[in-house]
Amino acid sequence: MDVEEIMVKKVVRITADATVKDAANLMNHHDIGCLIVANDGRVSGIMTERDVLRRVVAASKDPEQTKVSDVMSKPLIVGGPTMYIEDAAKLMFRRNIKKLPIVQDGELVGMLTLSDIARVADVEPQVAKVVGDLKKAGWLPTRKMKKVIDFYIA
Repeated sequence: MDVEEIMVKKVVRITADATVKDAANLMNHHDIGCLIVANDGRVSGIMTERDVLRRVVAASKDPEQTKVSDVMSKPLIVGGPTMYIEDAAKLMFRRNIKKLPIVQDGELVGMLTLSDIARVADVEPQVAKVVGDLKKAGWLPTRKMKKVIDFYIA
């Protein structure tokens, strides 16, 4: 099964010069946990809820003054739409990420999350096997990923 079969195709974006408050409002409005940072169609990073907690709240920065570019995660780790889900899962586990932007010909075409992969693992034995093998090999990172896998697969 390819990534494009389960990825979310409508990805919410924000510009790097927007404020963290703008980003938080946009995430709340769309009920999502991350935004892709893009300027003029070029993707430059990802802003997650964890970025806001660690780099703004914990650092006592003003969200109305702090720019997205100052706290976003970069460089951006991406996958492709024709990538096998198993390979995407391996990449995400090895890089300790829960969200994988999907790019084709330099353009953002979707987003794959660890939750998407875990949901498919219920019906795709190959995906479940890969996730299980990764878990046994110790590639499954800390609790943030473990909770999702345990909920959907265990």
